[in-house]
Amino acid sequence: MVAAFAATPVLAAQCGNTSAGFDAWVGAFKQEAAGRGVSASVLDRAFSNVSYNRPTISADRGQHSFKLSFDQFMQKRGGQAIISRGKAMKKNNAALFANIERAYGVPAGPLLAIWGMETGFGGFLGNQHTLSAVATLSYDCRRSDYFTEQLYAALKLVGSGNLSVTAKGAAHGEIGQTQFLPLNVVRYGVDFDRNGRIDLVGSRADALASTANFLVGHGWQRGAGYQQGQTNFSAIQGWNAASVYQQAIAYIGKAIDGQ
Repeated sequence: MVAAFAATPVLAAQCGNTSAGFDAWVGAFKQEAAGRGVSASVLDRAFSNVSYNRPTISADRGQHSFKLSFDQFMQKRGGQAIISRGKAMKKNNAALFANIERAYGVPAGPLLAIWGMETGFGGFLGNQHTLSAVATLSYDCRRSDYFTEQLYAALKLVGSGNLSVTAKGAAHGEIGQTQFLPLNVVRYGVDFDRNGRIDLVGSRADALASTANFLVGHGWQRGAGYQQGQTNFSAIQGWNAASVYQQAIAYIGKAIDGQ
């Protein structure tokens, strides 16, 4: 949460399932956020370009790939290509991965599996306005509470200079090369290249170290295995709720690491 609750209650913004009530919701949310201590300047900047995002709603209603079998999922995601390119990326970024493993105990394989599956190793980060995506899902009744928490985190990132108000990413508001939701940037984001800001878009060092830090935050144990039934598989489960996605991370990571 960005700041402590105000002493006086504020009227909660009401969710909706169409675009009709979005503008009214934005006004009510801004009042609510101001009551919780978010500055007017942050709110004005953050909402300056926000609009109801129909592609976000379409994506939220149409997530079908996680219902595929493992083989179907691997084919759809280009699993073998990720393995092949991941091995080259590991070799070409050997010093970075060694430094991350030294710091967090997470080897290159699962990080490369996540990086490859999420954005094709940074090749496509998404084209949706991040703040519009998160605000739309906060307004939408299906998962309003969850994404309202993400929206407050996004406001915190705007206030700290770690999220541009024009930033673009994936349809649900995921940010950067490994697609962090705003709250995970707040919790696990790392300035691994030590340039004074957390940049999950332009810095692969920050993005990959933050991913390792996320896994540690979800129970990763240095030196333990990460296949199904092993200690660190539960940390991989924290990355994505879909079992087929978890299996793919473990499989691709193992192939890249040569285990």
